[in-house]
Amino acid sequence: MNFLLRLLTWWNGQTLGTQLFTARKGVKVGEDKQGNVFYETRDGKRRWVIYNGESEASRISPDWHGWLHFTWDQPPTKSALPRKPWEKPHQENLTGTPLAYAPAGSIRRPDPVERRDYEAWSPE
Repeated sequence: MNFLLRLLTWWNGQTLGTQLFTARKGVKVGEDKQGNVFYETRDGKRRWVIYNGESEASRISPDWHGWLHFTWDQPPTKSALPRKPWEKPHQENLTGTPLAYAPAGSIRRPDPVERRDYEAWSPE
């Protein structure tokens, strides 16, 4: 069953074609904290990522995103980006998950104490 998933789906990690291409032409450059593995070709003209789990682009940190898109030449494993003291750690997109933001008054809010009705606007 795992073979069929890898052959037919691209959102559950790498496909069989990507695995063969990576084995033939890929050079491992590094790995991030989430277990995503980054590769480039021997000539350095192509760069790609093999996701650890679901293929979700927001799981890539800004450091690796910049390297993937040729914004800078050195991967974060060789030269890390300078950090400002006010910067927060990278967080993936939480839309559609239980941790997604829900404003006060939303029916998705887990605590009914915080819930309040919206005031409807009416024209004068």
